[in-house]
Order: sequence, then structure tokens, then C-alpha cells
Amino acid sequence: MKHCLIILLFCLGTLPGWALRPSRDYAYTPDSLSLPYRTVTIETPDHARLHSWIIEPQQGPNQHTTIVVAEGDAGNMGQLLFHARMLANVGYRVLLFDYRGFGHSSDFAIDQQRLYYPEFTTDLRAVLRYARQQFPKERTGIFGFSMGTLMATHVAATDKPDFLIGEGYVADPAALVAAIKQAKNKTVTLPAEAAAYPQLLPKIKCPMLLVAGTQDVNTPLADSTRIVQAARRRQRRELLTFEGAHGGGLMALTSKPGDYGDLYAAAVQRFLRR
Repeated sequence: MKHCLIILLFCLGTLPGWALRPSRDYAYTPDSLSLPYRTVTIETPDHARLHSWIIEPQQGPNQHTTIVVAEGDAGNMGQLLFHARMLANVGYRVLLFDYRGFGHSSDFAIDQQRLYYPEFTTDLRAVLRYARQQFPKERTGIFGFSMGTLMATHVAATDKPDFLIGEGYVADPAALVAAIKQAKNKTVTLPAEAAAYPQLLPKIKCPMLLVAGTQDVNTPLADSTRIVQAARRRQRRELLTFEGAHGGGLMALTSKPGDYGDLYAAAVQRFLRR
């Protein structure tokens, strides 16, 4: 029961605020899950310094694959540690980082009514390039969560990662902002770059795995289904569904207590083996 409560707290931390709510304090670090790790600082071209954790493969055969995790709009990277452990336990290297203004990364003025900033795309791009430089003989891809799928899409359209995985994929930020206004009477703003977002998907050539909940009202299953079905020739896109709401993939795709995300990890493995 204690472990269930702990993971529930982690999962609640991944739920979207649909406007930025970063936290500077780490409620959890890799030590919390007894994960060996090393801390690195990654500098962006505009000199932001990004606090990052590298977690090496823990069990099973080394997959020779590095997964860069792009977090959502709230908290910090500490709230994705169960996801990191899930991936490390089946042989993947995981690189977690915080955007500027999050965690222990560089200061950055944030309007909490903003959905995201283009600077976060700069951050993810810098981390992906760092991973490629550090591990040049390995596959390197992106795993985005919620708001992080926005940055993942921007980067995947230009930097050609080996794969892209997204849970709670944002198909249209303008439509999302309109839905938030209608449902909550809450005004959320977008950067100018968001206008070009719908044109990015056709430019993504790498394999994509979209993970969607059947009860997700924020980033509906129908959106991910449509994106997968719209794949052009030589665009490999796959869909993984779970029973639940936004941000609930880890708990829903678990078959037994204590091995959180085992079904999730198996699906990721199948996707990356193809």
C-alpha cells in the first residue's frame, strides 16, 4: 500500500496544469528509488544551464539506446523518476533534465498563464545533441510527456532523432488553449511559434509511438488515433492505449505491484525492436 501511495504521488505530479507551474525543489531524486546516477550540467547555445540526471541501464541486456525525457508543464524532472526506472530496468539509458526555470536549471522568467516557451525547445534540442555527442554509437530518441510533446515535436521535425514517444500528445496547441478556455474559463497564451505547429508533423520521419488514455479529455485518444492513421508512406506511427485519464499510463500499464510500468516497458521494447 505504501508503494502504491508513493507512485500515486509521482503520477499526480505529472498531471498538467495547462499553464506553467515549475517547482525549484526536488521532492524526489534518483536516490529516492535507489537508482545509481550522475548529475551533469548541459549548456544551451544561449547559455542557459540545464540540470540533468543520467541513469544507466539497470537490468537486462543493454539496449544501446539513450532516451531523452521531455517533462510536462508542472513540477520538475523528479516526478518522472518511476518512468525513468521503468526504462532503465529493461536496458535503456535515460537522460532526464529540467527546462530553464524548472528545478535547479538556470533562472528564467515564466508567465504562469503561458502554455510553453520556445526556449524550452532550445533546451530539449541542446540535451538531444549532448546525448548524441556523449553516446555517438547508440540510438538516441525522445520521450515526451504532455506539454513535453510540444517541444519533442519541434525538435523531431528538425533534428531527426531515432524515435519519438509521446504520452498525452498535444496535436494542436491552439485547439487545446480554446478547450481550456471553454472548460475552465481560463486564459492560456501561446508563443508566436505555435502558429506553425500543425506543419511540423509531416516533417517528422522517425518512428513515433503515441500513448493515449481512453478517458483523456485534455489530449484525447481521438487526436492520437488521427495522427497515427494520417501517417504517410514510410512514416511509421504506432498507438498504445490504456484505460485511464491524462498522465495515467504508468499506473494503468502495470500488471503487478512493485513492477510499475512493466506492460508499458514491454510495449516500448516492442516498438523499438521493429
